[in-house]
Amino acid sequence: MEPTNPSTDPTDALSSVPAAGARRGVTPTGRLRFFFGPMDCGKSTLALQIDHNQARQGRSGLLLVRHDRSGTPSITSRMGLARRAIEVHEDMDLCTLVRTHWSQGTRVDYLIVDEAQFLHPAQVDQLAELADDAQLDVYCFGLATDFRSTLFPGSARLFELADELNAIQVEVLCWCGHPGRFNARVHDGDVVRAGDTVLVADTAATTEEVRYQVLCRRHYRTGDLGPTAVDSRQLSLT
Repeated sequence: MEPTNPSTDPTDALSSVPAAGARRGVTPTGRLRFFFGPMDCGKSTLALQIDHNQARQGRSGLLLVRHDRSGTPSITSRMGLARRAIEVHEDMDLCTLVRTHWSQGTRVDYLIVDEAQFLHPAQVDQLAELADDAQLDVYCFGLATDFRSTLFPGSARLFELADELNAIQVEVLCWCGHPGRFNARVHDGDVVRAGDTVLVADTAATTEEVRYQVLCRRHYRTGDLGPTAVDSRQLSLT
């Protein structure tokens, strides 16, 4: 029986592909992840949970936010959880921010970015650079679309660049019971479809003139907010 030639061994096709970090000449990189969903689906709660889990393993991270509903530089959840964060301004360079912390002797292993839909697309590029070149794990959380059902510029860039796209699985319901996906802006009891993209308000029923309500596509299209107001005492997640 002739010996099998290793170079033509058919079982070679079944051999496993080496892990990315083990491939010759390939530098391990961080990951850019985007967790998205409508209002009330638990984005900020998940952001704080991931930060907690990372910190428990001895990792050091920065919490960033842009236009939190509280009006303060914080990541806040409607469940009552909150952490202080760095407010990201429109002209802030996120690579410079991380390098500044390094120069001060602060280790940075990961970034948590809440309300990431409000980032400038160039800042999303900077997050990708930090993942690739500084091996940081970057976790972004935000809405996909605005009150006009149009992608936010920051979210659009995250869809283009992120290594992972994660639709948050906590289901938010329209008043009719169908899954809600559209963030309707409500002014004096009517759905509005024009105005500034950035207008920070909440989904809870308040005395404010402007609020948001999550609707299914049908009732978003028709502007039907339902027969009764949402009970503000009901537990809601963001």
